Amino acid sequence: LVFLLSCTSSKQEFDSSVSSDGASSDMVEAESGDGGDEETETDESADGDAIDDEESDAGDDGEDSAEEEEPVPPTVVRFVALGDGGEGNEAQYAVADAMKALCEAKTDEHGPGCEFALYLGDNFYNEGVESVDDPQFESKFELPYADISFPFYVVLGNHDYGVTSLDIFRAPYQVEYSDRSAKWIMPNEFYTKRHEHALFVGLDTNAIMVEDIIPGDHGQADWLRGIHSTNDAMWTIGFGHHPYISNGRHGNAGTYEGIPFIPVVSGETVKDFFEDHICGKVDLYISGHDHNRQWLNPTCGTEFIVSGAASKTTDLEGRGTPTFWEDDSTEGFLWVELRDNVMVGEFYDRNGTFEYTHTVTK
Repeated sequence: LVFLLSCTSSKQEFDSSVSSDGASSDMVEAESGDGGDEETETDESADGDAIDDEESDAGDDGEDSAEEEEPVPPTVVRFVALGDGGEGNEAQYAVADAMKALCEAKTDEHGPGCEFALYLGDNFYNEGVESVDDPQFESKFELPYADISFPFYVVLGNHDYGVTSLDIFRAPYQVEYSDRSAKWIMPNEFYTKRHEHALFVGLDTNAIMVEDIIPGDHGQADWLRGIHSTNDAMWTIGFGHHPYISNGRHGNAGTYEGIPFIPVVSGETVKDFFEDHICGKVDLYISGHDHNRQWLNPTCGTEFIVSGAASKTTDLEGRGTPTFWEDDSTEGFLWVELRDNVMVGEFYDRNGTFEYTHTVTK
């Protein structure tokens, strides 16, 4: 009996051992089979610790980022410049169409492709206007630019003062027309406009040109001194009708028409005015008067551009002034972008064909 009981007990222990070993074996296989998952979980856990650390770091970075300022978007101003448009002819309409198409194409997340136009004088050939109701406002401005929605900052040219450039009674009508048109902006014969980081200074260069006959420059010298003394703009852009330097038919101030020594003809008063109040005090000066397009080499601390081919062309005369680029073969216009401290200018012809670009960095 004792022997039988002993055998039975041994068998139970043996079965229990087998059962335990079997269970242990099954568990090992399960761990082995799930080992990848376990390792992944462990890895994930290790990564999780890393992830937790990364998330913690990311959280810290997020907190740091929250404390840091968001990237500042660029300050951008875009415009076109063209002069001597007052014909109402087919060429003026063609340039207007090309300008409209380009301004639409240049529009992006930073703003419109063109915010405004600088309109550089000789707005009405050949004698200017005779009243604020003169039909030329319609036929030579409103209709050619009817499909363009942005404003034009307008200055006066010599033809806006009549054939002799001395009919001073004609100019106020163009100022007055600003109250009639949302597109035509001329608050005075000379004025400033501020856009973002750029100041635009519009001049009445005809008043400067004839000041030996009609005394005074209308106070523009004192006015400019005041502007320069308080100006905090990154970019200062001057615009007017007469050029300081040009290779066109009219040529360089001081020797306009190739005739020196006669101030009212040679532009000696324009030369003196620019050397006192423009050179080195504005970054860029854009003019018309010569009916072609030129980007001249900078001189006296200022960039100079002629863009006087809004409705017709005249030949370049080779006045000996160095240029980066010039063209007298077709009408066209200038497009400019001021992006922070970088200025890019591009010339286009009457068909909207790109012709030349130049970049200036401050």
